[in-house]
Amino acid sequence: MRQRFLLLIVAFVAAIALNQTAFAATVELSLDESISLALKNNYDIKYANSSREKYYWAFKEAQKNKGLSVSYTHSDKRYNTPPTYYLPTYTWTTDFDNNFTLSLPIYSGGELEDKVEQANLDLKVADLDIDLAKQQLRETVITDYFTVLEYREEVKVDQETVNNYVDHLNLVNQKFALGLVAKTDILSSQVDLAKAQDSLIKAQNNYNNAIATLNNDLGLPHDTEITLKDDFTRQIYPLTLEECTKKALEQRPEMAQYAAKRASAQYDVRIAKSGYLPTVDLTAEQDWYDTHLVGTKNSNWLVKLTTSLNVFDSGVTNAKVQQAKHNVDMVSAKESQERNSILLDVRQYYLSMNEAEKRIGTNQVSVNQAEENLMIEKAKYQVGVATNLDLLDAVLSLDSAKKDYIQAVYDYNTYRAKLDEAIGLAVK
Repeated sequence: MRQRFLLLIVAFVAAIALNQTAFAATVELSLDESISLALKNNYDIKYANSSREKYYWAFKEAQKNKGLSVSYTHSDKRYNTPPTYYLPTYTWTTDFDNNFTLSLPIYSGGELEDKVEQANLDLKVADLDIDLAKQQLRETVITDYFTVLEYREEVKVDQETVNNYVDHLNLVNQKFALGLVAKTDILSSQVDLAKAQDSLIKAQNNYNNAIATLNNDLGLPHDTEITLKDDFTRQIYPLTLEECTKKALEQRPEMAQYAAKRASAQYDVRIAKSGYLPTVDLTAEQDWYDTHLVGTKNSNWLVKLTTSLNVFDSGVTNAKVQQAKHNVDMVSAKESQERNSILLDVRQYYLSMNEAEKRIGTNQVSVNQAEENLMIEKAKYQVGVATNLDLLDAVLSLDSAKKDYIQAVYDYNTYRAKLDEAIGLAVK
């Protein structure tokens, strides 16, 4: 009895090990939950956050370069002195030295101050990179989410089409058994059924691949089973094209980034011009040396104020200034190009979204008409008024109308997501 019980336990454990996927819990996600999960797990966001920390400490470094620095040096030396008139033999000497040096930049021609401002601008750009990465990730997740919904709906449509062809083939077989239709009706019906089954297989594979893509962007294992909570519908967009354009120029991270980059380039000009100005540095030293370790005797100190001025450098400073000025022009040109690109994106996505919205309405009418037409053709075929081809065409028309409707809803939601990104809609 005990042995049988142990065998049952072993078999149960083995079954669990071999069928882990069967016990895996399905993850249910709304669109908002999907976005939140992606923001938590996505590597691009983690990279942007780390990059921001890097620029934060670069800013701190630039600030500290203006401050006081203290260094300590300890040296141990042993050397010999060649013979001289007074000392006819080699003389060996041992020195131990301890030196503390204090340095403070008094005036740098504005170079250090401008580098601090530059580092602060770089930090601002890094902060905006995080916002940009979040907005791009949101658009990607929304597209992935609606791609899954799209293929889920296509699987339903393809399954309905297969069912319609199966029902029709059964009816044709019945009529053929009664001698009411020719063998060609069976063959053509079988061919159309095979095509519909082929489309269903492709749609199921597309759905599985879309799930894997969504899992990848959410930071989940690719084989995670996901159930999507949101319906495959559309919501009316609340903004006009003019409002979208205005918001894009105000909210897009790229516009703020280019403003910061232009300001940084202007600081480069000022930094280059600081080469024409004098620099003033304060240095204080305290030194002890001795012939015995650790060298704490013979105290000496020094305080020094050093002023330096570049009198002539063969035009090197002027060349740096000219380079910096042209860099300002380059950044300004890129800024104008980015502005035009943003405005074009907003217009194109808005118009494409509106086009998809109109197609939703017309395709919904087509679906209703195709459904009614299929009912009529079925009734007509049953009484022998319609041909086999008429009914097969009706099934195909309904399939096409439903897929056109699905495509229109998908296009509307994905263009809406692109438009949200184009206007710089903040990610909460």
